[in-house]
Amino acid sequence: MRLGIDFGTTRIVAAVADRGNYPLVSFDSGDATYEWLPPLVAINGAERRYGWKAWRMQTEPRWTIVRSLKRYLDDAGPSTLLDIGSTQVPLLELLTGLARELRQTLIAEYGNTETFEIMLGVPAHANSNQRFLTVEAFRLAGFSVLGLLNEPSAASIEFGHRQKIEGRVLVYDLGGGTFDVSLVEMSSKSHRVVATEGISNLGGDDFDRILAEMAVGEAKLAALNPAALFRLEEECRRQKEALHPNTRRILLDLDPVEEGWGQTAIPIAGYYAQCQPLVARTVEAATRVAAQGDIDALYVTGGASDLPLVPRMLREEFGRKVKRSEYTRSATAIGLAIQADATSGYTLWEVFTRNFGVWREEDEGRRMILDVIFPQGTRLPAAGAPPLVTTRTYRPAHNVGHFRYLEASQVEGGQPSGDLTVWDEILFPFDPALTESLNLDSAPVERSAAAAIQQIEEKYSCDSTGRVTVSIRNASSHYSREYPLSRWSGKAPVVKPSGRKRARKASL
Repeated sequence: MRLGIDFGTTRIVAAVADRGNYPLVSFDSGDATYEWLPPLVAINGAERRYGWKAWRMQTEPRWTIVRSLKRYLDDAGPSTLLDIGSTQVPLLELLTGLARELRQTLIAEYGNTETFEIMLGVPAHANSNQRFLTVEAFRLAGFSVLGLLNEPSAASIEFGHRQKIEGRVLVYDLGGGTFDVSLVEMSSKSHRVVATEGISNLGGDDFDRILAEMAVGEAKLAALNPAALFRLEEECRRQKEALHPNTRRILLDLDPVEEGWGQTAIPIAGYYAQCQPLVARTVEAATRVAAQGDIDALYVTGGASDLPLVPRMLREEFGRKVKRSEYTRSATAIGLAIQADATSGYTLWEVFTRNFGVWREEDEGRRMILDVIFPQGTRLPAAGAPPLVTTRTYRPAHNVGHFRYLEASQVEGGQPSGDLTVWDEILFPFDPALTESLNLDSAPVERSAAAAIQQIEEKYSCDSTGRVTVSIRNASSHYSREYPLSRWSGKAPVVKPSGRKRARKASL
């Protein structure tokens, strides 16, 4: 059985590929049936609950509920721990538990004889560690992962499948914790991503927090324990999702947060005034991407785009080209299921969203430049196609190669600027005498006559998901090593729920 799974910040949505139909999977909360699973984890010592089971623990004083796990992945590596005060839990363990909860629901619905082959969605600007952790969690949970697809690209497939539209479509995807916008050229069943831009820490969570601050004030908000904070943010989320264009005030029930707090009413005009700068950032990003070519439509999707302020501001900028999705919360999952369906015939080409390269010495070591391996806008291979390959050959000057990788939004004259992200650092023995060394970190890097006569080849390979691997080979002495490259450098060993990144007003 093949499925598309949108692992969102505030909802996990799954769609099944069923003979040209793509129905959503239903989840039983105990009180009702929903077309989504909440990505919640409840922790009590060594005990864990996930999804709707975690939801039911919110009134239990001994349990701590963690929401929006996806927001921690930008700062996390494979060994990162989540600090919840009384204990520290591996983040990958919690992600895997959520994936297992989803798989148990599928087994209950379709039987345990099925092999669940899935296409996973990730933000367009998700870095390698986010992609790795997402795939690894679902793999450990027992899924067979077919591949990854950027969320706005998946939404474009759903839009093209339903509307049979051709032309240039700007996909505006504002989710619970991330924002992406992609310009996609669509012709029949071939989609090509022209450009993409994103904000990794802006989404519906931020609108919830703004409402929470307006309801209780910053001082009270900061003093709440994790359980009370969860109840407050969930109340804000529920009331925010109930808004419609004619709403004049938001009524919040604060008694479940702290007994005796009663109710409070927030004027809608004041709330929108607080949210407007955040929405403006997304509109500005969409405008920049749209400037790269005339667009035929702007397709609005993502759960946070249901906030009435969002389509209003988009129409002010883009007019009648704005097309709101009928499935704002499920378009990505449906598009992923279509892509997972071997009979659908869709072909998608993604692009590198930044310049990826490695530092090199120039002018006999007096200057460092960024050698761009994969330039911004380079087309990635389609799913199942051979990887994109680039090589470098040279004779080295030093005994040890110290490779430092970087991603940059701009490069001019070999100098990176703009948005920079540090990737891995790796060491390779150019001098054959060092091939048996177990710790190259302790070897002094120095000019070497033995190394200078070696022929070195670097072979970079990038697959359809944007994962990069480098194979470095000494062709003269016949040895090589392979390294998967990621953005582990500088990743936090511990993250805290209270410290999760939010798109605050002060950052504007």
